[in-house]
Amino acid sequence: LHWQIECSQGNSRPALKQGEDHSALVFVSQRRPPVSTPLSGSDVEKEKETHNYLSKEEIQEKIHKYNLAVTDKLKMTLLQNPNGTYTGFIKVQMELCKPPQAPAPGNSGCMNTLHISSTNTVGEVIEALLKKFLVTESPAKFALYKRCYREDQVYACKLSDREHPLYLRLAAGPRTDTLSFVLREHEIGEVKWEAFSLPELQNFLRILDKEEDEQLYNLKRRYTAYRQKLEAALSEVWKPG
Repeated sequence: LHWQIECSQGNSRPALKQGEDHSALVFVSQRRPPVSTPLSGSDVEKEKETHNYLSKEEIQEKIHKYNLAVTDKLKMTLLQNPNGTYTGFIKVQMELCKPPQAPAPGNSGCMNTLHISSTNTVGEVIEALLKKFLVTESPAKFALYKRCYREDQVYACKLSDREHPLYLRLAAGPRTDTLSFVLREHEIGEVKWEAFSLPELQNFLRILDKEEDEQLYNLKRRYTAYRQKLEAALSEVWKPG
């Protein structure tokens, strides 16, 4: 797999490529949108209907219209090949509930600009982001969501690992207030345990056993203290006058 990924944090610029005009390739911080709600089943199906693959001529026309609407010079480029492959940029907001196991702090909440190909999948984008920030946790713990805005409502839909983010960006247009991407941890019950190795699963069990022992110890200590207070109170009541 040969492709490039460029990330920007804070107000820094993405990595520049020789020969390209990057005079306006500047990261602009985005205000965090309101809390999102999942798309309904019918809405998800409608979204899937728009993900049909296009002919090279249709792709060329869409890219032309897309680039005309671009205001930050993050344009798409149709490659000179027969299969209609193109490259472009997407921005991914990292919304992590807890700090990832990474040496570099401050990753949660940052916006990252990625230069990818139309052939790159959601799974590859997740792996590239984690690799960029030296996150040691398994990619199976994370998911990429698309956030859509409709009639003052915000909807979130988890993308499958085989979907192509750049195609979704092209279909929606360049405006991030219409469609944006968010990296999150899987919610409870959504973790793909089969994607973990045996040593990782055994380590999870050891952690659970340790947490269970700690909870039992704290619970027993609390009830022991409660019992001692209750017995002391009873002894005062039954003490001969």
